[in-house]
Amino acid sequence: MKLDRVIAVRNTKTVYRDGDRCIKVFNEGFSKSDVLNEALNQARVETTGLNIPKVLEVTLVEGKWAIVSEYIAGKTLARMMQEEPERKQEFMELFVDLQLQMHSKTCPLLNKLKDKMNRKISEADISATTRYDLHTRLEAMPRHNKLCHGDFNPSNIIITEDGTPYILDWSHATQGNASADAARTYLLFWLDGDIEGAHEYLRLFCEKSNTAKQYVQKWMPIVAASQSVKGNEKEREFLLSWVDVVDFE
Repeated sequence: MKLDRVIAVRNTKTVYRDGDRCIKVFNEGFSKSDVLNEALNQARVETTGLNIPKVLEVTLVEGKWAIVSEYIAGKTLARMMQEEPERKQEFMELFVDLQLQMHSKTCPLLNKLKDKMNRKISEADISATTRYDLHTRLEAMPRHNKLCHGDFNPSNIIITEDGTPYILDWSHATQGNASADAARTYLLFWLDGDIEGAHEYLRLFCEKSNTAKQYVQKWMPIVAASQSVKGNEKEREFLLSWVDVVDFE
């Protein structure tokens, strides 16, 4: 296994390419259970028939946990949006269509989205009163069992040379309400500084899925609180600023 070609570096992991294999090596001390859960999520999502890299093995590399999967050659949708800004609308349409295709699938063995969010809200650095309010709001939201990605953004979509799209990074996958997944994607555009893209994404998602914008917006404080537990200080501060937003225009 050659680890001399780095293709991505993140806070908790480094991703390498070795021929037709992609090796995601997690930092020393990274939770063993989280690594195994990510590999299991990915293996379970493979059964839906979506285009995703197949897991090949989970192993140790110099004492660090690693997930080995298929290497998918191509460009990320995020890079394509940057390189061809005149085609951004076309790319955004494709992005939303892919998410809706994913939401049309079910994966019964995945963890429940509501359970994960309840746990994260309990861990969030917010007042007990706000936590209670968010738990109550979350409990009142409809229960669905759609396949949700949890980190669906243009950087996690690879387009191959022949135009085939692949969805990457299933570490946050759950089954639950598609509008919660959409709320997360909307907030990710904001975190990336693309406010215009956030609004256009939400418009397209609601139009194509026949979902009321207000319904997706109801999820945003809940999603922001649950996502605030991890991440850097700046990201946490931004997400927590959404938690107290009760009414939307």
